[in-house]
Amino acid sequence: MSLESAPTEFVDASGIKFAYRRLGSRQGTPLIFLQHFTGTMDSWDPAVVNVLAESRPVIVFDNAGVGKSSGSTPDNVAQMATDAEHFIAALGFTRVDLLGYSLGGFIAQTLAVKNPGLVRKLLLVGTAPH
Repeated sequence: MSLESAPTEFVDASGIKFAYRRLGSRQGTPLIFLQHFTGTMDSWDPAVVNVLAESRPVIVFDNAGVGKSSGSTPDNVAQMATDAEHFIAALGFTRVDLLGYSLGGFIAQTLAVKNPGLVRKLLLVGTAPH
């Protein structure tokens, strides 16, 4: 399965219908991708996502109010992190790795500080300290 061929699935969490795609193995710690400002799960480069999914579970998603997900787009990082936390919980994960790109890096850092038991590793790409 690749980013281009993985079906878009949906999960409800805290009144939001989140759109996501799951690739790779079902075993292991999932790597959750957190996108840049205005980015959707279709904005990721398949060359990156597909290679990472060869050896682990990978999940890309549209956060609240973005792309195919319902809800309103938050105007602050704290709420974006809370929405991502609800999405992760709705999928039943208790331990994840996060890859945050640009604004997604801010979200990843906020989520890790707020929930250190949830986040095992952070991969921060093209972002800044938050």
